[in-house]
Amino acid sequence: MRSAPNTFPTKKDAERWLVVVESQMVRGEWTDPQRAAIPLGAYADKWITERPALRPRTVELYRWLLTKHIEPRLGEVKIGDLTTAIVREWRASLLASGVSESITAKSYRLVRAVLNTAVQEDGIISRNPCRVRGADRENPAERPVLTVPQVFQLADAMPHKRLRVMILVAAFATLRWGEVSALRRADIAADGSSIRISVAHTEVKGRGIVVGPPKSRAGVRTIAIPPAIRPEIVKHLMTYVGPAPDALVFTGPKGGALRRAHFNNLTKWPVVVRKLGVPGLHFHDLRHTGNLFAAQTGASTRDLMARMGHDDMRAALIYQRATSEADQRIADRLSALVEDRKIDNDDQDDDEDGAAGALGPVG
Repeated sequence: MRSAPNTFPTKKDAERWLVVVESQMVRGEWTDPQRAAIPLGAYADKWITERPALRPRTVELYRWLLTKHIEPRLGEVKIGDLTTAIVREWRASLLASGVSESITAKSYRLVRAVLNTAVQEDGIISRNPCRVRGADRENPAERPVLTVPQVFQLADAMPHKRLRVMILVAAFATLRWGEVSALRRADIAADGSSIRISVAHTEVKGRGIVVGPPKSRAGVRTIAIPPAIRPEIVKHLMTYVGPAPDALVFTGPKGGALRRAHFNNLTKWPVVVRKLGVPGLHFHDLRHTGNLFAAQTGASTRDLMARMGHDDMRAALIYQRATSEADQRIADRLSALVEDRKIDNDDQDDDEDGAAGALGPVG
């Protein structure tokens, strides 16, 4: 038995309410108000715990977002009481308090995912209140892109020569930090022609480096290496990598696995990239650069997805769109050169006509 949420002025009003509820039951749209009384914070915490397939870094991010940006304002609100207006106000308060657009969007997407489960799987509520247009978009600033010569300049600038090829592989094989830092000798063909990605390193607070699967299902892949850099990879394997199949390909000076912060200190990364003329360049921008290189070859969306290790075609389309826009800019500039030539020719014709008029009739 369930009670109505309130009393009614008349019996007729009560009967009308009952008809509406019975109609919702018939259509399968009715939800038990007692089940929807669970606070969002408690439900979200349980939601994260019950997803063992999440990567450790993802779990760490979700719990930080929940603790820092969701629970303080929405944690005690009952799921059944959440409305789009409440969600919109919460998002606006985050932005007004100085939280970045990127973190706000991540927080919103987490709440939306949690409430999607409440609707679709648990049947706690009938409709997801996360319906704020554009709230899930981050619109990050465009990242810097290197030219091919700059990639080699950056590689040559590495203070430790054992890390030179790491720069080349990250760029020309479009690898994530966790993928390139986890490479073993067995993952690379003896002639340097291909690299197999099957695991990735993830740094988890309190646990150190965790070996796990790549970021996505499509992340398990084999990547063909450009012939021009294969000799460099082979030389690196011979010089710096142990003979065991599981020997790490890229390590610190003492042979241990590389951590992101350790790598930045070891290579004096901020100083090096500033001298290169790209201050603020991140290691991940090497992958971004490599993706653009690949897109500029005219590869199909499906082939780009496979090389990049993406399940979703949206990322591949972004790089294809970027290269098509660059191509259009080239076409526009070529057109301007043609127009300039026409103007020069017209001016020359005018000069010749004027000279002929000054000479007067001939004969």
